Amino acid sequence: MRKATLLAAIVVGLAVADTTVIGRVPPDTPSDAALSGTVTSPVEGAMEGVLVGAKKAGSTVATWVVSDARGEYRFPRDRMEPGRYAVTVRAVGYELRGTSVEVTAQPARLDLPLDKVTRASALAMQMSNAELILSAPGTPVQKTGLGGCVNCHTLQRVLFSRFTAEEWMPVIQRMARHTNNSSPLHPWVRPIEGPIRAAPPSAPSAFATYLASVNLSARDSFDFPLTTLPRPHGKATQVIYTVYELPRPDASPHDTVFDAQGNVWYSDFNSQFFGKLDPKTGKVTEYTVPQNRLGQIAQGGLQIDIDRQGRIYYGNMSQMQIARLDPKTGKLETFRSPLEESSFGDAHLTMVDPAFQHLDGKLWANVAFDTGEAGGTWHIDLATNTWTRVTYPAGSPSARAYDVVADSKNNSYGMQMTNDKLWKTDGKTLQTVWYDFPTKGAGCRRGHIDAQDRLWCGVFHGNRLAMFDPKTEKITEWTAPTPWTRPYDAQFDDRTYAWTAGMDNDLALRLNVQTGEFTEYLLPHETNVRHVEVQKSGALSSFWLGNQHGNTLIHIEPLAP
Repeated sequence: MRKATLLAAIVVGLAVADTTVIGRVPPDTPSDAALSGTVTSPVEGAMEGVLVGAKKAGSTVATWVVSDARGEYRFPRDRMEPGRYAVTVRAVGYELRGTSVEVTAQPARLDLPLDKVTRASALAMQMSNAELILSAPGTPVQKTGLGGCVNCHTLQRVLFSRFTAEEWMPVIQRMARHTNNSSPLHPWVRPIEGPIRAAPPSAPSAFATYLASVNLSARDSFDFPLTTLPRPHGKATQVIYTVYELPRPDASPHDTVFDAQGNVWYSDFNSQFFGKLDPKTGKVTEYTVPQNRLGQIAQGGLQIDIDRQGRIYYGNMSQMQIARLDPKTGKLETFRSPLEESSFGDAHLTMVDPAFQHLDGKLWANVAFDTGEAGGTWHIDLATNTWTRVTYPAGSPSARAYDVVADSKNNSYGMQMTNDKLWKTDGKTLQTVWYDFPTKGAGCRRGHIDAQDRLWCGVFHGNRLAMFDPKTEKITEWTAPTPWTRPYDAQFDDRTYAWTAGMDNDLALRLNVQTGEFTEYLLPHETNVRHVEVQKSGALSSFWLGNQHGNTLIHIEPLAP
């Protein structure tokens, strides 16, 4: 009798101490699931397309799944070892109170009742940048201006502000001086060039007036309806995400690349580091890059890439140098531009492609913004530190590349998101030919070469993907199904699917090139995506992203073709 009373007291105590419902596992719980349950709300009943995340106490790795048409979610046994897990959700318009669960060797079940968000301010805080842009009134030009803000921070900072049009003016002037790799934690400022106005104009600009009309400067709540995008459904719910936290809270992963051992290398956009993640263990190793330009010069890098010898290359932006690491020896070298520092101005070395350097000993690099003598595309022999700038005959189309990508013969493709042309430079003669995009008004921002030597790239301002086939010399385009995807980059898996993502709507897109079908995978949290990288191994290709506004790398693994 005393034992039975004690057991009953323990069960009651556990039920009071935790939100997890402790009881018999229902017979329909999948035996191969470590944790499963149903997501419901009083408004919708069973909810499809709710992202459910679980993170073990003390871990830096979280796993996310998505509820199906019956509202059911399940975590496979091989993705959860025993332990206590914090459980969270992403479902715009709904919230889950703090919930945790103990996972054991036996299947566990945890049903998740969600509460409807009732305050507009709470709903706006959950929304993606794209949803806020779609919600705010304004012309396409005004909304494009809002889109420029997400380079450095989310739109909540803009819309929840209380600046008047007059107060916006010094803010806009200050923001214009920040570099593209600035963030709230690293507000880098461009070098001073030319006269600087002591004060902004006395009259507010049209953009300042617009910002004051959509923020909270004259009201306590938004006076326009908040438009949200549909939750995932069907095939888009058949996916597993793994989110890896990086050790520094201010880490800003921009580009990623794989090595032969399965490690994922990443660049840091606003600090003098690049790093290596072991996906099997979650272990992260970071490398510090010595500065070339001292003082108040923006730090960080953009592209990270690898050569046939397994050496890592890092385009070190405003430091105007290329860093190279040999992981086998640990030797880290830097290669500085031979140009005089006085000519650098605002230029920064962004892209470096050594993929086919083994053919002729040369790699391609790019210096963004044509400032002084530093801007443009460069053909570089690092063995002799010889830098040759690509030049073009008088009257040539604009060839100020944002990205440069090498093909299998070590020729270079150049692209620029405001240019209607794609161009190809011969690696032997440095002669260039230009190709027209079929849809005018925007060009590609970043791209990858596939096994057939075709170039795949993201048409950022055109909300499209593009593929250039050198055999036919034609460009094929596909339009993203959701507005404000703004594809930043694209890559083909050499079988069936092309992948892309962008900076605004937190969606990773997979395109079936044979059928034209898009599948849009909602990411577990707000994710400012730049470069993309496809993992081509396995029955289905998977996808890696760096969250440039947060210290995470995300792996997206589809479960359905």
